[in-house]
Amino acid sequence: MRIGIAVLTGAVLFASAITSRGSTAFARPTARAVSGDTFDIIVRGGRVLDGTGNPWYRADIAIRGDRIALIGRLDDAVGRVELDATDLFVAPGFIDVHSHAGGALESEALSSARALLLQGLTTVMVNPDGGGPTDLARQRADLLEHGLGVNVALMIGHGSVRGAVIGSDDRAATADELERMRTIVREAMRQGAFGLSSGLFYSPGSFAPIDEVVQLGRIAGEYGGVYTSHIRDEADYTIGLLASVEEVITVAREAAIPGVVTHVKALGPNVWGLGAAVVHRIEQARAQGVEVYADQYPYEASSTSLSAALVPRWAQAGGGREFQRRLAHPDTGAMIRTEMVDNLARRGGANRIQISRYSDDPALEGRTLREIAAAWDVDPIAAAVRLGGVSIVSFNMHEDDIRTIMTRDWTMTASDGALPTFGVGVPHPRGYGTFPRKIRKYALDERVVTLAHAIRSMTSLPATVFRMRDRGVLREGAFADIVVFDPERITDRATYTEPHQYSEGVVHLLVNGAIAVRGGDVTGQTAGRVLAPER
Repeated sequence: MRIGIAVLTGAVLFASAITSRGSTAFARPTARAVSGDTFDIIVRGGRVLDGTGNPWYRADIAIRGDRIALIGRLDDAVGRVELDATDLFVAPGFIDVHSHAGGALESEALSSARALLLQGLTTVMVNPDGGGPTDLARQRADLLEHGLGVNVALMIGHGSVRGAVIGSDDRAATADELERMRTIVREAMRQGAFGLSSGLFYSPGSFAPIDEVVQLGRIAGEYGGVYTSHIRDEADYTIGLLASVEEVITVAREAAIPGVVTHVKALGPNVWGLGAAVVHRIEQARAQGVEVYADQYPYEASSTSLSAALVPRWAQAGGGREFQRRLAHPDTGAMIRTEMVDNLARRGGANRIQISRYSDDPALEGRTLREIAAAWDVDPIAAAVRLGGVSIVSFNMHEDDIRTIMTRDWTMTASDGALPTFGVGVPHPRGYGTFPRKIRKYALDERVVTLAHAIRSMTSLPATVFRMRDRGVLREGAFADIVVFDPERITDRATYTEPHQYSEGVVHLLVNGAIAVRGGDVTGQTAGRVLAPER
């Protein structure tokens, strides 16, 4: 534990205690500035939620460059820019630990990240679910080409690594192939990956035995990385929800690496109520000294592709051409369709699946699989085969499980959302509303968690888990990633049928000390960075 006491012209600022893992606890600052001190920005008079879970206190925050210079009563100081936060909350900028925004942020049209900024986000972690490129140096260059509205942290995807070495074959890796995968992961960690992500539910990650993931997790762990996983089964498709959670625990234990059950859920009526069992498994592992966490989005619907939801993985081995060949074979095709019927039942039926993007006929976007099947006068499985791998929104979760998992102090907030192109398709609303929704619905209105708990889940807890030094907290010396929001107005407006609506209530937002949102309007500043782990 490191204790730091700062003194300015005889006035004690405050004492802070910072653990080596990055979590922070400190008393309310009492600093005063010297008369005439000038800062780049001063945020005045807000109710400060420092990100640690502490209750709010009232203070001014002064910024020089990209860092917080001073917190306390700064009546005698002057800011070149002064932001009024009276009656508003001031918190660390939010960190989305599971974001599919990476590709969109590389484009000039979306790099400003408006939908993210208006949620209060200042940092997103990309390449989740085992995906993304394997050349992270190239990805970093592509992300920085047009400037970034938010900070970006990179993961290296197990599925991408496996695909680069083995393709989509349904088999274990040879010793030589495993060594080549280790080499790719090692290089990615050297290029700045924060850890290894997996998508064991998806092809080709689903074809990997857990020992393969352990071996690659050990490489990531050598560099201080984290392991996150879209687990093999969130329902009862294959090994089941609880056994899949145990796989994350196994990797965390055997690879000596922090493990995260990402977008944790009990998916489908067959496993509703198992949220408490998931909590028990994780807390039991933590009691045994295994560092395990989860992240979660505050919605009852998930989003994936229709083929991922319904088509058995064995049928996808070898890629799309092999799948079509199997589907065309009378006996094999019948087996595929039978399993698709079972998988549709796991999802709760055709009325629980909504098509979000179908370029062949955009008029079908937003309609359910049942409605489309009826319009085409076919059964839902025939309609699903015809639709192919379209993106869907799938209404699968029970509110009781959402709440049970949300209240745990090891549960982070994440969107699992893409950076949406405004007006295109009918995507899951989480790309526009995740973070304000959790604050509005679950903290302020329904009080499932306290506001301080909700803010911690999206700030200091992610920064602690992923070892992001000087982010996720409001303290002197930390990066000036700061959100100022109105508790009366903070809310998500995006819905499942009308998702293209920006969130409201973020009044000001600073990214690395630059004002990205002022008075509720996006300024066009692109002060985001591709972050590098502290090693």
